[in-house]
Amino acid sequence: MPEGTLCNKQPVNTKEQLHALLADTRGTLYYKEMEKLDIDQEVLRDIIRKTLKSRMRTWLEICAHCGLCADSCFFYLSNHKDPKQVPSYKIQSTLGEIVKRKGDVDNALMRYAMDTAWGKCTCCNRCGMYCPFGIDMGVMFSYLRGVCFSQGFVPWEMKIGSGMHRIYRAQMDITTEDWVDTCEWMVEENQDEWPKLEIPIDKENADIIYTVNAREPKHYPEDLGDAAILFHIAGENWTVPSEGWEETSLAMFAGDWEGSRLQVKSVYDAIERLKPRKMVVTECGHAYRATVIEGPYWTGQQSGKPPVETLHYVEWVADALRTGKLKIDPVKKIKEPVTYQDSCNYIRNAGLRKDARDIMGYIAEDFREMKPCGEHNFCCGGGGGLNGIGRYREQRNIGQKVKRDQILETGAKLVITPCHNCWDAIRDLEETYKIGIRWSFIKPLLLGMVIVPEHLKGEE
Repeated sequence: MPEGTLCNKQPVNTKEQLHALLADTRGTLYYKEMEKLDIDQEVLRDIIRKTLKSRMRTWLEICAHCGLCADSCFFYLSNHKDPKQVPSYKIQSTLGEIVKRKGDVDNALMRYAMDTAWGKCTCCNRCGMYCPFGIDMGVMFSYLRGVCFSQGFVPWEMKIGSGMHRIYRAQMDITTEDWVDTCEWMVEENQDEWPKLEIPIDKENADIIYTVNAREPKHYPEDLGDAAILFHIAGENWTVPSEGWEETSLAMFAGDWEGSRLQVKSVYDAIERLKPRKMVVTECGHAYRATVIEGPYWTGQQSGKPPVETLHYVEWVADALRTGKLKIDPVKKIKEPVTYQDSCNYIRNAGLRKDARDIMGYIAEDFREMKPCGEHNFCCGGGGGLNGIGRYREQRNIGQKVKRDQILETGAKLVITPCHNCWDAIRDLEETYKIGIRWSFIKPLLLGMVIVPEHLKGEE
């Protein structure tokens, strides 16, 4: 079967296509069609020839099969050290085989490649830290996802997510009207305590343009209200754009590079339109990676950077605490044992370890590090889109045993998780293993201990 009705090589660009996929409960028909989907071998060969550059070709050739990457992978450790979970094996048996065969592959191999790329790897990039040759399997798996996407072999939820970005420029079906209404609603909700609170929309030349994860207006609108209150207390001159407010990229997780480019371009267009001094990204790791680390290359930024200086929310909080824009009441600091989940995408891939530790020094009296931690920390178990893919839920839950044991070893009952994927993963970990923990973003914790400046006391 060259093309299925739902499972095919065409990206989702219309609401009709999107609604048809959404109507297919759990992707039942989608995956049945995938079992018969043909591979366009000529196109696949052309993709490899044009896009598989010397770096990745060299990586595939110089891997010594030494196995030093094995213990770096939480999937390997949580699956009784199964040799088939060694990162080098996973990439050589998928992308390596596709390249070796010059695209002359069958349906079974492509489905195996999909199941491996999304079900056995979160692209956390931890393995790359321990390879003696600097081979980065995370980067290679991201490339493999793009190859699979081009042939229609992508998990049902990721195909939907990619389509959401192409149609709505958000990972969920949130329109501009929905977004603006939510901002106004959150101001109204907090008017009694903060009568002068604003969420300025499309304000030009602000010091900060604030961009978020679509899950916030869709499911956690109070997060937007918390951010507004903290900016208000800190005295920031800030705004949100009416369009281009969404930072996340399920298109990146799906391997849809054009969809990724379109998503990032919408944010950069908002920056060009409103001309802020800097951008602050909400508590989300992959949003930061997509828009700040990868985005400049997708959109052809000559500098290799976003149009303005960009901070992850952790960076903004750390700076606000250091400069006194936010001050903590020492009596209200967290007294119980607390630990911190380092997000792969802004700790390992962006080097923000120190900022996170500085924050913990201000807000917690009994901070306990996971072992290992910082850039060496293990993935939460749900990154790379894995949280949202039902086909691989069991694999994800097994993989989370490593994170479970890390948390238990600290003795902490509160896990601070300044990343949406990490927040969701830790929540699900507790649901699965019932180890008796709580989890929280930074914003609500800060609101419980921040000192309100004198000139705002009347609003308390």
